[in-house]
Amino acid sequence: MADSLLQELEQRGFINQCSNMDGLKQALEQGKVTVYWGTDPTGDSLHVGHVASLMLLRWFQKYGNKPIALVGGATGRIGDPSGRDKGRPMMSDEQIAHNCAGLKKSISKFIRFDDSEDGAIMVDNYDWMKDYGHIDFLIKYGTDFTVPRMLSMESVKKRLENGMSFLEFNYMTFQAVDFLTLYKKYNCTVQLCGADQWGNSVIGIDLIRKKCGKEVFVLSTSLITDSNGEKIGKSAGNAVWVNEDKASPYEYYQYFRNTPDDLVEKFLKIFTEIPLEEIAELSKKQGAELNEVKKRLAFAATEIAHGTDAARAAEDAATALFAGGVSANAPSFDLKMDAPMGIIDFLVAVKLFDSKSEARRMVEQGGIQIDGEKITDKDYVVQPRDSIMVQRGKKVFLKVNNK
Repeated sequence: MADSLLQELEQRGFINQCSNMDGLKQALEQGKVTVYWGTDPTGDSLHVGHVASLMLLRWFQKYGNKPIALVGGATGRIGDPSGRDKGRPMMSDEQIAHNCAGLKKSISKFIRFDDSEDGAIMVDNYDWMKDYGHIDFLIKYGTDFTVPRMLSMESVKKRLENGMSFLEFNYMTFQAVDFLTLYKKYNCTVQLCGADQWGNSVIGIDLIRKKCGKEVFVLSTSLITDSNGEKIGKSAGNAVWVNEDKASPYEYYQYFRNTPDDLVEKFLKIFTEIPLEEIAELSKKQGAELNEVKKRLAFAATEIAHGTDAARAAEDAATALFAGGVSANAPSFDLKMDAPMGIIDFLVAVKLFDSKSEARRMVEQGGIQIDGEKITDKDYVVQPRDSIMVQRGKKVFLKVNNK
């Protein structure tokens, strides 16, 4: 079982680093393990950049291991310095609670939660961290972390150049205590993380070794980047959300449908459960056949995140829209129009652009169509009617309903 899981993960390209691969293999050979992955509630939905780690956790569960999904109600109040050049803004308790609820919805799309032996459980580190006073925490853990070791972490080095706060400096100690707590309570011996979380995660290995005399393991996966090599995330502005209230299944489908040619094989392995043998054959396709492979990728990825019915609806909408038709499953936006609207105001009102300058630029470049008519006049007026089909560029469609 150990060989088959680790071989699957290796061949699919999930494994970036492992604290002790031989030790992890031996632990898996001895029986099922409990494994955890965590995220902070900095938003109310996960995005595609998180999905690689979630799929890694999903594969552990598919092979019979027990997953723990941790939402960082406590660490979210501190702010993770990893991969950032400035601190995160502080959030209210109400915002954190709202975001935690949204993240639980996202995670539940990929991981099975039930009372079975390998059924996942969800925890919030605020449940145990809130009980520590500052002096209590320092007395219990202060001597377990050395400043030189903490300063050696890449996430800390980068932030020190930009004025890292003492608040952020404590982040990795909280994450280490999370691992220790889960080890003690659930015998959790494996932590999964993205490559940018490596430093924060391995600190937990040291803490558990000091406190319990046991070895645990960290396994990281490579970060998912866009076609420009940028990490996918909220701060990068290229996030494609998982929850339906943030991005429709159609938008999720279209993200994968538009995968660059050189990333198709990688995305098939990471974001779908298509067997590796079949992926090997699909990856040989070129030209027009490669477009069909992208459709297969988009459907399979959307099916995992949103279910079969939503994937079929997204596929139907994409087919109809690109054929020049209008599908009932097309992404839509409700906008009450009692009077004519200028094209620029209209495009911003339906959330196709964040600013009027962006909308104006796209109109002047000929990138907007209204009901199949290309609009190049920035002073064009959109007349009220029951529904309007808007096309931005070649691949973004939106049905605007007047109600």
